[in-house]
Amino acid sequence: MDDRQFDYINVIPLVDIMLVLLTIVLTTSTLIAAGAIPLSLPRAALQRESLPAVRTIEIDKKGTIYLDAAPMCINKLKDVLSPVDKSVPLLIRADRDLLLQRFVDVLDAVKQLGFARVSLQTESTP
Repeated sequence: MDDRQFDYINVIPLVDIMLVLLTIVLTTSTLIAAGAIPLSLPRAALQRESLPAVRTIEIDKKGTIYLDAAPMCINKLKDVLSPVDKSVPLLIRADRDLLLQRFVDVLDAVKQLGFARVSLQTESTP
């Protein structure tokens, strides 16, 4: 038997395949990142549904709770929010110097009522 070892490996087909794959990946990633895929979206006769208004809960430095600029206590907040649709988004804005417990009380009340779309508003640092 002739047990001869290979003296070389032909890598040209491997390089060709890799270059084709690289070209495909770069082309598709550029189109996706740039959003350059032109689309002509279909038209519908139906009107858009109006989005529910965002309800805003604000807590000042003293711990006073405001729902849409109306001051109230935590129990009244629960009473006012309980009949509201649970898909309505809530925005909580709290003073940075507020005691943490007051904020947690408000957040716990909102969670107990079953609201799933709750956001916290913050300021970005310069």
